[in-house]
Amino acid sequence: MKLDVARAIADAVLMEGYVLYPYRASAPKNRFRWTFGVLAPRAWSEAGGCESWWLEAQVLVAGAPTRIAAQLRFVHIERRRLEALDGTPLARLDCGDLVLEPWDEGIDRTVDVEITTEPSDASFCFPGALTVEERETGRVVRQRHPLEGVVTTRWEELDAPRPLARLTIRVENTTPWPELDASRGSAIAGAFASTHLLLGVEGGQLLSAIDPPPWASQAAARCKNVRTYPVLAGPPGTGDVALLAPFILYDHPMLAPESAGDLCDATEIDELLMLRTRTLTDDEKRQARATDARAAQIIERAEMLPAADLARMHGNTRDVVDGEMVPRRPKVGDKVRLRTSTRRTDAQDFLYAGHIATVAALREDVDGTTHVAVTIDDDPAAELHDWYGRYHYYRLDEVDVL
Repeated sequence: MKLDVARAIADAVLMEGYVLYPYRASAPKNRFRWTFGVLAPRAWSEAGGCESWWLEAQVLVAGAPTRIAAQLRFVHIERRRLEALDGTPLARLDCGDLVLEPWDEGIDRTVDVEITTEPSDASFCFPGALTVEERETGRVVRQRHPLEGVVTTRWEELDAPRPLARLTIRVENTTPWPELDASRGSAIAGAFASTHLLLGVEGGQLLSAIDPPPWASQAAARCKNVRTYPVLAGPPGTGDVALLAPFILYDHPMLAPESAGDLCDATEIDELLMLRTRTLTDDEKRQARATDARAAQIIERAEMLPAADLARMHGNTRDVVDGEMVPRRPKVGDKVRLRTSTRRTDAQDFLYAGHIATVAALREDVDGTTHVAVTIDDDPAAELHDWYGRYHYYRLDEVDVL
């Protein structure tokens, strides 16, 4: 199962909003957290809690798949509190090299689910834990609440011009929670945070919920998705992996290739965040490193980032074409990576997908569409083809400028 092709974007979804610049636990923006994909304990939610306890997605699957698998991913919250040696709660704990503050750390959780055409209920649980770390000036107490949940799946064959089925996936948080009047800040310890799913098929095809083929448009319109937004993942033109995210994305989302690593804010400009992080004072950086290991990694990455990598983030723009962000049009001499065409079925389109090519010319056809004329760098006859003007032609959205 090729779920790994969507791992980078899924990790960005998992970490979205985990900790925000300036990456200090004391920053006001980092005091109200877990804003995406929260599934709270059912009892607390039904007693009037402000977060729901379930999500449900419906996805169309075409063809006759031989295997379907899903992967539920979320953050298990580990609460860090500080105490004096006599047990008195502390707001800060000076450990010499670090000054710690109370904080909710996150542990990545994954639940693998094999899906069949028969209805199924897959229960799962993650145990709680309590650890105490003794320091000279006090104690660091970390506590995780045990979590329980269930993933329910249903498969329905649909009446359509081609083989088509609707897959329903429902995720529920069934964690026992006796404190029904608890605040959100307390009940969040029993929640799944940043909840999302990866879905993969073999031998079939997942259809876009945003832009389905005409023959499946009516079936797509009848799909209901609650607190999740399914999009196709992986390279453009593929349909074997979907990402069911807790916020709106477009099909085949990608991370900017210039990005040097996750900054827990995928909607922000990496260069801006890197520059601002590098200008933090030594004391501010010390506080950020004390937030947790993820925040410390961001600080270290900003400090150690080579100048060349920082320069790559500057001045790189992308244009909007038909409502989508695409690379700026290439110039003659540019290097491009070729994509698989979604408009043609020529075997050469698959043969050359992913290859590096050199732009020889830009040509327009009779309807004004611009085509990129290229020679394949790995082709031993590339120089000969260029000499007598025999090129491969791609549209602008079928190449990525390097």
